[in-house]
Amino acid sequence: MRKYVIIGAQGSGKGTQSLLLAQDLDLVHISVGDIFRWHVQNHTKLGAKVRRTMAAGELVGDDVVEAAVRDRLELHDWNYGFIVDGFPRNVRQAEFFLETYDIDGVIHLDLPDDEVRRRVLARRLCSGCGLDYNLIAHRPKQEGRCDACGGELVSREDDTEEALAGRLRTYHEKTDPVLDLFRRKEFVVTVDARHDIPAIQHEIRTRLGLPMPSGT
Repeated sequence: MRKYVIIGAQGSGKGTQSLLLAQDLDLVHISVGDIFRWHVQNHTKLGAKVRRTMAAGELVGDDVVEAAVRDRLELHDWNYGFIVDGFPRNVRQAEFFLETYDIDGVIHLDLPDDEVRRRVLARRLCSGCGLDYNLIAHRPKQEGRCDACGGELVSREDDTEEALAGRLRTYHEKTDPVLDLFRRKEFVVTVDARHDIPAIQHEIRTRLGLPMPSGT
């Protein structure tokens, strides 16, 4: 059984790299962002709270994140292991996580703030079906329209310069101490997230001693 944590700022590719590992190694991908997006799309009370928080350019409260991840892990559907994306968010949560789960490694996707801004501000969301686009790497066939349903592509409510600056500041304030804690336990592998997707995946697997995808 393999258990990993992946950490990185918005736009660093945590979701993409997590899914590649999860699909190939039969891991369960537990994404805080996916959990919250489900609640927003299904108009739950938690979803309304998350939407207001994100629109204000703030991060969802640590207690809410902790409860969401704990509830997900308690499903115990991760027979071959898991990769957690977006948690832990502070030192207290990291200490609890280390006490509760025998972590095999922490993947840190390192991306400079200026590149985070470039990537995040290029994100678009289909107003119809919710499909994600990025005008740098995943442009639609027709400008401003979703390939799947033809819906209008819009910027996310929280993808503004001001909101992003606040999120980056909070990310560094909270995440740097978490990484320091994990480093003292010799868990962290830091990978340059400016490279292309296959190169990043190759580096992750090399550093963690994992098998390469078939056909590579």
